[in-house]
Amino acid sequence: MGDSRIDGRLPPPYFAPGSASFTEFLSEQAPELLPSRRPLPGGPVDVPHGTTIVSATYPGGVVMAGDRRATMGNVIAQRDIEKVFPADEFSCVGIAGAAGLAIEVVRLFQVELEHYEKIEGTSLSLDGKANRLSALVRGNLGMAMQGLAVVPLFAGWDLERQIGRIFSYDVTGGRYEEHSFHSVGSGSLFARGALKKLYGPELREDQAVAACVEALYDAADEDSATGGPDLARRIFPVVTVVTEAGFRRLPDDEVGAVVDRVVAARMARPDGPNAPLP
Repeated sequence: MGDSRIDGRLPPPYFAPGSASFTEFLSEQAPELLPSRRPLPGGPVDVPHGTTIVSATYPGGVVMAGDRRATMGNVIAQRDIEKVFPADEFSCVGIAGAAGLAIEVVRLFQVELEHYEKIEGTSLSLDGKANRLSALVRGNLGMAMQGLAVVPLFAGWDLERQIGRIFSYDVTGGRYEEHSFHSVGSGSLFARGALKKLYGPELREDQAVAACVEALYDAADEDSATGGPDLARRIFPVVTVVTEAGFRRLPDDEVGAVVDRVVAARMARPDGPNAPLP
């Protein structure tokens, strides 16, 4: 964007008419800053990968939680990585895949939503936010083809419909609305199986949080890339809630209390709670 700020004024590109998309503005003025335009060395690239994210709706909101482990091959690259972030006041996004690139995509998504709100004077609808994230994932397709895939899970409170909603994506940017619950990442099959057993449409918020923590525990029990609760270091999953009142991250002591109850119950019943047969 040049060094034209010679008289204290913003450079001319900032005053040019255009869309309300920050990504489109950046792609025109400084495309080299986009995560998808970064040059890569030849050959396979070994980077830390984030793993399992789970999400579940309940009457009054939606919960999203992620484990804290990043792996690089068979090595634990980080024990306390954060994979769930606020997208804006009424939505959140969790990431699985190449960790560094995924975090850049999340930051770009956050700026995209804030930029739209400042330009248009109103926030995007939840469907509009989900579509913007779809475009960012699609823009990363070249990286994904080289092994640096980013697979987000997006959730939020729909202000128009007054419900919590969940959206998943594939590496080509395909957007899919998920109903009730969903999971992404290497441990997602096991987490989804646990949620299928524990989920009910009338869950309270605390029950939805407990179900997500149980699902992450089950995923960690079967998938070596998913981190379980680290009781010695007191490292717990990141658990967030989005309701009509907005985004909220549960404090560690509150999540720790849920984790302690889950682990205590698993000491007596390692396979976890059973769902009653009809």
